[in-house]
Amino acid sequence: MGSKPAVAVFGAYGHTGRFVVAHLRERGFAPVLSGRDAGKLEALAASASASGLDARPASAGAPDSLDRALAGTAAVINCAGPFATTAAPVIEAALRAGIPYVDVTGEIESGVDTFADFTGRARAAGAVIVPAMAFYGGLGDLLVTAAMGDWTAADEAHIAYALSNWHPTTGTRATSKVSRLRRGGRRIRYADGQLEYRDDASPTLQWPFPDPIGPRAVIGEFTTVDVVTVPSHLSISDVHTHMTVEAAREVLAPDTPTPAATDAYGRSAQTFLVDAVVRRSGTERRAVARGRDIYAVTAPLAVEAVHRILTRRTRATGVASAGKMFDAPDFLRALSQHISVELH
Repeated sequence: MGSKPAVAVFGAYGHTGRFVVAHLRERGFAPVLSGRDAGKLEALAASASASGLDARPASAGAPDSLDRALAGTAAVINCAGPFATTAAPVIEAALRAGIPYVDVTGEIESGVDTFADFTGRARAAGAVIVPAMAFYGGLGDLLVTAAMGDWTAADEAHIAYALSNWHPTTGTRATSKVSRLRRGGRRIRYADGQLEYRDDASPTLQWPFPDPIGPRAVIGEFTTVDVVTVPSHLSISDVHTHMTVEAAREVLAPDTPTPAATDAYGRSAQTFLVDAVVRRSGTERRAVARGRDIYAVTAPLAVEAVHRILTRRTRATGVASAGKMFDAPDFLRALSQHISVELH
């Protein structure tokens, strides 16, 4: 089972959860499988990819079951959405167990709630809570933080996403629905140092992606959880995220299929480029990341976060995003097998 500690994965049988379990095993950890569906847990535990792993059914609505699931583990990674339902109960269980908590939420509202509801308690307890440690939220925050370098403030940050396609998982569809309901169908943007809820349509604009992609039409202010993670620790008054038009249309279309595995690891053929730009007084700095499969790449992000927390390579206690909690350039270098990063 490896020499490193046991790490609970809540929502282990989900699309992203399976990647997290596999990557934990690759890194020498002993994943503890958890989630509310006992049948799916048993099926996962019986599969070749999770053979011999401990399976512990648990429900966000049953604190005792969560306590049993986390017993004897060194950390928990929450992969179970909607995080509006699961984040707070699993964080509470992690606080009771005295272990760090990491999640992979893409829900803006869940990220806001975690900072608002747990910052004081987690800091007082000396606990470590890292929300949105995923492709959205975590990667963008690391890139912006690395691009900032020695700047202590910037006027604006832009994170532009170029995805070759976006076939959403059932979890993505479920969490997106919850988010839309929570904001009453309005869209969100981060401007003048605060979140704004708006009824107008998002703008369409041209974004100058690096070669070989080049200028592409994007949905401007296609807002992701990066607008929570980045301004949680960086002094930037405007933070905007943008998505290539084709990918935005695909993820919103009701008939777009789920991701299809094209290799032994289970990754899809999807590729991505993330272009993070910070601007201050007419000067621009940039960090660019390239890789494959936004769901699969969440696993090394979340697992590297747990590894660094458990080996005490952190820069904060309490609730903190990736860029605040970790040395951003060093963290990105550690992902070189999964993500190619360039700083300009």
